[in-house]
This record gives sequence, structure tokens and C-alpha cells, in this order.
Amino acid sequence: MVEVDQNYHVVFKQLVETINGSRQKVISVANTELLTTYWKIGRTIVEQKEKASWGKKIIEKLANDLRAKFPNMKGLSQRNLEYMQTFAVAWPFFPFTQPSVAQLPTVGQREDRPIPQSAIAELQFNGNQNIEQNQSLLLQIPWTHHTIILDRVKTLAERIFYIKETIRNGWTANMLKINIETKLHERKGNAITTNFDMRLSENQAELARLTLKNPYIFDFLDIEGPIHERDLERALTKHIQRFLLELGKGFAYVGNQFNVKVQEDEFALDLLFFNYNLNCFVVFELKVSDFKSEYAGKLNFYVNIIDDKIKLPLHNPTIGVLLCKTPNDMVVKYSLQGIQTPLGVAEYELMPTQLKAEMPTVEELEQELGRDLESMINTTEEKNSNAKEEVKGEI
Repeated sequence: MVEVDQNYHVVFKQLVETINGSRQKVISVANTELLTTYWKIGRTIVEQKEKASWGKKIIEKLANDLRAKFPNMKGLSQRNLEYMQTFAVAWPFFPFTQPSVAQLPTVGQREDRPIPQSAIAELQFNGNQNIEQNQSLLLQIPWTHHTIILDRVKTLAERIFYIKETIRNGWTANMLKINIETKLHERKGNAITTNFDMRLSENQAELARLTLKNPYIFDFLDIEGPIHERDLERALTKHIQRFLLELGKGFAYVGNQFNVKVQEDEFALDLLFFNYNLNCFVVFELKVSDFKSEYAGKLNFYVNIIDDKIKLPLHNPTIGVLLCKTPNDMVVKYSLQGIQTPLGVAEYELMPTQLKAEMPTVEELEQELGRDLESMINTTEEKNSNAKEEVKGEI
């Protein structure tokens, strides 16, 4: 083994950071070029549809000709070309890649010409949103994420929301799909009933509201029928990674059945987290029944214990969140009045009704697998038959 001094490890760490930084820049530049190219292709198709009445047959021919010209280039399928035109229509201003005014093309250049208005009208947008102000966000997510958003999200405001959340949380394509399917834009910062305005500073209260959701979706839990709080807690901790993803960025798991002692008495908190964006502990209390006023008192008691025994002076006040079924907003409001700790009440769903209805049954999956297997067998037999005929011909 080669002996090295301490300085070697410092230099090695610096070089690793340099290489990683360069790689990120290369990826960023490549993504910028790819999105710019796709936007230009999409805009050209939209223009030709407007001027020369290009239809699907022409797009199909264009895809085939482009792939023949660039055989090593991926992403030139007919379907991807259709995504490109949707992309250009959704974001009609160019260049969206350059924040600097000095880098913008001069008036009259091709890049300065917008998409025809008739094409823009094909999509429904929120007219109160300024599309141009959000162009730079597009460069920060990959093309696959764009296609998912274009497919599944129809309004401009919601598209901007999911782009920003993808950037903020570093979502994979699958996580983006899950959050769109569970309608995160409706749940995040939703009307969760709290006393935050009375118990937190203005900035902290706003950040806390934006951090929490209503309802929380626990569709990753395989639970049916009547359950107890302990069962729900065990299931959530068993799938702690998915639970953390549902909670959102900033949450760190501290423990479940977190034990605290008050003189001779011991108490166990259902779930304890720390949120580094809020810089505070967050106590989650689980209930499988509808909200009851006494639940707020118990959660207040737990929050006070954490503030007194666990929280450090540099931390913000601990927040308590009660997760229960169908809370009555007015009952919650009256229950939180007079409580000195910041508390919130939110619902949770084990499986959204809409998603459950869309999921295939076991029988449907078996039928689909059977069809795929039959198709595969037929294809194999056909290939074997063709091969035998070729061999006979050669003999």
C-alpha cells in the first residue's frame, strides 16, 4: 500500500469536487442544447401545420427521414416529435434558455418569431400567469420529465408548480408521476386547520403551511379493513422511505414510539421528525377515527414535552400535526383556540378512490399477461418457422 500524507486526502477531495462540478456543468449544457433543439423542431412542425397543413402522415415521414439521416441519434420517433410540437406550443417564447438580455437574438431573427396564436389556443392556460417569466425553469429538468408534465398536466399554473417541485425535490420520473396522480398541487399548503398564525412568526407560519399537506396520501400501504393506530404507525415506519417522500423535502426521521419521561411517568410519541427547512421538531400523532377535541390536548402535551426536554435554544418552536379521518373544521378551530403550541390537523388517505378505481384487478393482470405470453409464443413460432424455411431453401 502506498503511504500518503494528510495533504493528499485534502487534494483528492478537492479534485473529486472539481470533477463532479464539471460533470454537472456538462450535463446542464447537454440538457440545454437538447431542449433547445427539441423546441426548434417542435416550433417548425407547428409552423408547417399552420402554413402547409402538415398532418400525421407528414410527421411520420419526417421522423423516418430524420432517423435515417441521424441513425445514432435517439429521440426522433414520431411520438417524440409530437411531444416537441406540444412543448413548443406550451412554451411559445424563444429563447427561453438565456437569462441575459445581451444574449437575446435581435428583432427580426427567426428565433424571435412566436408560435402562431391558433396553435397556442390548442392548450388551456391560466391567463394570469406570465409564461416568459418561467422559461428559465425548463432547463433544470430533463426531457422525460417534460413529457410526463405535458401528458398529465393541462394548465400552465399546475405545470409550473410541478416543474418547481421537481427542481426543489430532485424527483425521479416515477416520483413525478406519483405526485401528479395524487394531485400534490391541490394538497400542498392546502387548507390544513392550524393555529400557526397565532403561535409562529409570520414567515415561519407561512413556511409551515407550505411544508404541510392535506390530505396525506399513504397509497403505498397495503392495509384494508379496520385498523388500530399502532398498526398504521408500524406500516408507516416499515415503509419509512416512501413515508418521507410523501412528507416532502426537509424531513428527517427521529423515531417512532419515541420515549420521553416526565418524572416517574413515561410517554411514547407516535412519530417524531425534524424538519431542517423549518428548523424545528415535528410531532405526528396518528388517529384512525374522526377528530375529537381531546386529541388536540394530548398533542399539545407532547409538543410541550419536546420543547422542554429535546429542543435546543437554536431551534424554532416544535410543531404538532394530528393525522386523522374527516376532521370537522369548526370543531378543530375551537379545539385549537387557547392552545399555546403550534398545532395543525390534516386528513390522510390510504388509497385515493380515483386511483383505486383505475388500478387493474388480479384477474385483469392475469389476462393481460396471458395475452402477452400467447403473443410471444406465436412470434417465436413464426420466427422458427421462417428460419426452417430459410434453411430448406439453402439446402
